[in-house]
Parts: sequence; structure tokens; C-alpha cells
Amino acid sequence: MSGNTKAYLALAFICVVWGTTYLAIRVGVMHYPPFLFAGVRQFVSGIILITAALAINRNKDISRQNILRQMLIGFLMLSIGNGCVTYGEKIIPSGIAALVCSLMPLFAVLMNLFSSSRDHFNWMIGAGLLLGVAGVGFIVGPGVTGMSSGNYVTGVLSVLLATCSWALGSTINKKNAGAVNPFFNSGLQLFFGGLFMLIISPVADDLRQPLVWNSDGMLALLYLIVFGSVLAYAAYMYSLSKLPVGIATIYAYINPLVAVLMGYVILREPLGVYTILAFATIIASVFLVNSGYRRQHKIIITKEPTTIGAFPEDAPVES
Repeated sequence: MSGNTKAYLALAFICVVWGTTYLAIRVGVMHYPPFLFAGVRQFVSGIILITAALAINRNKDISRQNILRQMLIGFLMLSIGNGCVTYGEKIIPSGIAALVCSLMPLFAVLMNLFSSSRDHFNWMIGAGLLLGVAGVGFIVGPGVTGMSSGNYVTGVLSVLLATCSWALGSTINKKNAGAVNPFFNSGLQLFFGGLFMLIISPVADDLRQPLVWNSDGMLALLYLIVFGSVLAYAAYMYSLSKLPVGIATIYAYINPLVAVLMGYVILREPLGVYTILAFATIIASVFLVNSGYRRQHKIIITKEPTTIGAFPEDAPVES
């Protein structure tokens, strides 16, 4: 089997698995407190990934600067990013959470536009951002699920905060990516992100109810650790090393569809016209913003060499 064939198989694996993680999270938070559940997942995943990374490549950067950087990225992308998604899914359907998370590239582009003098708006980015706002409107609208309560809005806002924090962490990670054993650094991010969530849990979670063994919740946790975090991340890194970024990141367009369909089929989550409209507008907005950003960088590269990093879509947006 050729390297490209393996890379495409890895990409197909990512498209399915990262789409199903929203469903697994939804199942998990039905039985366990969200930050505790997510914290255990990422903490254990971090230990596994660090161990595997050192077994494959003993090179590692354990300088104070690198440790603090990975702690910050882990806090932004996992403690706030994954933690608030998990918290939000205790309130809103998994498919809706996935649609909100798919807005991450819009936040990433906005951050790049404000932080770089070389980046600027164009009509494609502007149109994409407007479509993204419309997509959020379809999600928050009462026609999505028949709910317009404050709790539902709180759930959507929690996932929006998570998406923004993930974008910020991805941007920092992109601009400060270390060349020494990236799997080790990723393991550190998972480890510290999970550790911070375990610290946050007594404050954010309702721990008054005793924790009891639940087979569905524990199976969801095991699935998220093994498939959602460790295997899918390794598969993503492999596909990214073999395929063009534009192909390797196609999962970002497929994951929301998988999540919406899985939530509808397995958990009987509502799938109305507003959900369909939200999916269509958000995917179109991500495509336009992505295309507009890449277009302006092609022009910049043609006119003048630059060291600006590419659009930070190659950071895995997994729930």
C-alpha cells in the first residue's frame, strides 16, 4: 500500500472519528460532570501520547519557555476549548455544538487580520463572515430545536467561547511551533489541558451527586481517549505529512455533517430546516473565508517573499 493511500485512509478515519466525538461527549455528560469528564480524558490522553512520543523519538524540549508555552496552548485549546464544548453539550445537542465549532476558521482569520499588518479584508472574507453570523442566527433561533430558553443560549455561548479560545490557541501554536518532537509537545498540551480542567472541575461542576459507574459513560470516555485523542491525532499528523494542507484539512467540512447525522440517528436529536440552513451557511462561510485568506496570501507570495504562516486551519479542530 502506497504512502498516499495510507494517508487518504488516515484522512477518512479522521473525518469519521472527529465527527463522532461530539456524540461521545454528549453521551458522557449525560452521566458525568463535564469538566471532570473532559479533564480525565485529556489528562490520560496526554500521558499516553507523551509516552508514545518519547518511545519513538527521545528528543524533547523541556526548557522552561517550551513548557510554559505548551501549558498556555493546552489551557486555551483544551481547558477552555474542549472544556467549554463539553460543558455546552450538557445543554445543547451534539450536532448543534459541532456546527458552532466549525466556525473556528472564522475566528482564526479575524485574529490574524488584527495581529498582522500584511493581512487585510477582501470581499470573500467579508461575505464569509456575514454568512457565519447568519449561521449562528439559525442556530440560536427558536426554530432549531424548539427551545429558546436562557439555558440553551448559555450552551451556544459556551461553545462559541470554546471555539474562539481554540482559534487563539491554534494561532499561538502555529506561530511558535517547535521543530523538536511535535508529538511530545502535543502530549504536553493534552496533559496540562486536562490537569487544568481537573482543577477547574470543583468550581465549575456540580459534584454534589456521587459518581457511580455507568457503562455508557465509561465507554464514551474510553472511545474519546483512544480514538478521539490519541489515534485520530496521530492519523491527522500522518495525513498532513503526506497530503497537501488543502486536502488534509477537508475533515473540517465533513465533521459537522457526521456529527449532525450521528446525533439525529442515535440520540434522536432534532434535525429541522433551521439546522440544515445553519449547516449550509456555516460550511459556505468557512469555504469563502478560507478561499479569501489563501487568495490574498498567494498574491503576497507572488509579489514579495514572506515568512507569514499559512491559514491556521491545519490545527486539528477536534471536540
